[in-house]
Amino acid sequence: MYSTAFLDLPALASADGTVQLPGSKSISNRVLLLAALSEGTTEVHDLLASDDTRVMLDALREIGCGVDESAAAQGTVRITGLGAAAARSPARLFLGNAGTAMRPLTAALALRGGEFELSGIARMHERPIGDLVDALLQLGCHITYLGNPGFPPLRIAHGNGVPPLALDAPVRVRGDVSSQFLTALLMALPLVAHEKDVVIEVVGELISRPYIHITLQLLERFGIRVQHDAWQRFTIPAGSRYLSPGAIHVEADASSASYFIALGAIATAASAEKPLRILGVGLESIQGDIRFVEAARAMGAEVTGGPNWLQIHRGAWPLKAIDLDCNHIPDAAMTLAVMALYAQGTTTLRNIASWRVKETDRIAAMAQGCRQLGATVEEGPDFLRVTPPSSASDWRAASVHTYDDHRIAMCFSLAAFNPAGLPVRIEDPKCVAKTFPGYFEALFSVARTPVERIPVICIDGPTASGKGTVAASVAQRLGYRFLDSGAMYRITALAALRAGLAIDAAHQDRIAALARGLPVRFEAGRIWLGGDDVTDAIRTEEAGMNASRVSALPPVREALVALQHSFRRLPGLVADGRDMGTVIFPGAALKVYLTATAACRAERRHKQLISKGISANIDDLRADLEARDIRDSTRPVAPLKPAQDALVLDNSLLTVEEAVEQVLVWWQQKQPFAASAPG
Repeated sequence: MYSTAFLDLPALASADGTVQLPGSKSISNRVLLLAALSEGTTEVHDLLASDDTRVMLDALREIGCGVDESAAAQGTVRITGLGAAAARSPARLFLGNAGTAMRPLTAALALRGGEFELSGIARMHERPIGDLVDALLQLGCHITYLGNPGFPPLRIAHGNGVPPLALDAPVRVRGDVSSQFLTALLMALPLVAHEKDVVIEVVGELISRPYIHITLQLLERFGIRVQHDAWQRFTIPAGSRYLSPGAIHVEADASSASYFIALGAIATAASAEKPLRILGVGLESIQGDIRFVEAARAMGAEVTGGPNWLQIHRGAWPLKAIDLDCNHIPDAAMTLAVMALYAQGTTTLRNIASWRVKETDRIAAMAQGCRQLGATVEEGPDFLRVTPPSSASDWRAASVHTYDDHRIAMCFSLAAFNPAGLPVRIEDPKCVAKTFPGYFEALFSVARTPVERIPVICIDGPTASGKGTVAASVAQRLGYRFLDSGAMYRITALAALRAGLAIDAAHQDRIAALARGLPVRFEAGRIWLGGDDVTDAIRTEEAGMNASRVSALPPVREALVALQHSFRRLPGLVADGRDMGTVIFPGAALKVYLTATAACRAERRHKQLISKGISANIDDLRADLEARDIRDSTRPVAPLKPAQDALVLDNSLLTVEEAVEQVLVWWQQKQPFAASAPG
């Protein structure tokens, strides 16, 4: 998952391949709570691993449920429910920005007895909960606001058990703000439907009806069959009791599928040879957002599918503008706003008032992002109207503010396929962790673009100049891939010796053949050769000398050029070495030649060796570095020198952090992004 301050997406051209989607957030948190309220143990398979499910699991553990995550890496969690037992209290529950945890837990705990405080991040304290609390107060529950009336944080105070509840009259709740209020009551009221039916009446239009359908389907899996009359009156039968189904599988998230359905409509070839295929959710999904397929087809996408898969091709191009009531696909409809950027004409999305009270004001946020990209946008209390840029030249590169909203980030990543070939910056990309932590990795696995569009930063310099440390830090800050070219030569030497090959001209062709297929990767500061961590093995002085001998063999250098080129993958690359900007990536967007005085480099190397318990003489180290500089700068193949267009950075008097900041400043100066204007 990308944890950088921003992620720059280069211009993307097409997409093909297969994406495995994570589990549905809506289903995951519903299943977790239903399992917690049930008798017995439920094995939950394919559970979404995200911020929202994490806070729910933590809360369930806090109130006394058994939570076994020993198989969580395989997507399986075992929940032992409370059944008729009391929840552990007092308890303070932090629920982040998870409405699918805050609303249902509020109702369930208010009807169980105990003392609880429920809070979240600042945005959660701006998301309304008053209509749900009003419904619970009608019943006789004791709930108080700890901040602004109508909003979390809340305190539930039932120290002496649940008070007498007024269940004779229907429980009334508004349906036109958030369907989560009704879902919360539907999941909680079976706890008190002992001797008579409990009725819920919806006041006003019920929005996001498909999410209520999910709730009813899951309630039935746990033994509760709710009747409804035209989605306005719901009856929970007397004698209801939650029973674990034993095991349950979580469908992949249909809302997350919308980004890849849109991607297929925008970026795949029309031929059947290179479709985009989605696994984990299909046309028979219980999730209402699967009806996004209908909207995508209306805009021109060609979508086929089965029980657990979808396949998408581009159909009409440009896409067709639509005018659509989106009440049936409230979350997925956001993706239509970005598809509208590729349509001919004006697209109008109606009945989306619920966007205003989500993780952010999504109508305002989507309008702002589309405008930044060059579209003409009109927004209203419950609608959004998008007219795309009139031509490729009217598109603009934009830095899109995401407001800690996962769907804003995922939607606007699709703007990187714009016809102008412009990059897009997504601010705070880690916000996708709410529902799809691996979203950008999934996108990059199927996105295609000409290699010359993938940005490269080269950081070259002499031995011990700090280029590896600086380059690794720059890569981490940008979310780019990292290439330590010096390590490539060291690894080649190590692999040759392990294969019994002497490092000399007599064996250079065999060493070159070995080098072409080296399974090298750089991860979390470690260097891997296949399944072997060789970080320490290649950092010895002997390994450095062997690397110098390897680098003098022309066939080996040629083989390693191709291997190094293979590291140029999305979203970008930071490469360090001695010839990255002159030989390997001569067209790199930014070339930095990092240097320092021989005395400074010798002192750094001395400290490094001493810290490892290796005795060293600083004068000898300086002499060795100066001799190596002469060898490297006079070698007949790729001599060490700054590229003609390199920016020279003498870091003799700079800290690593200062050197990194200077490189990032130079990189930012080359970017075309129009700054966002966070509200």
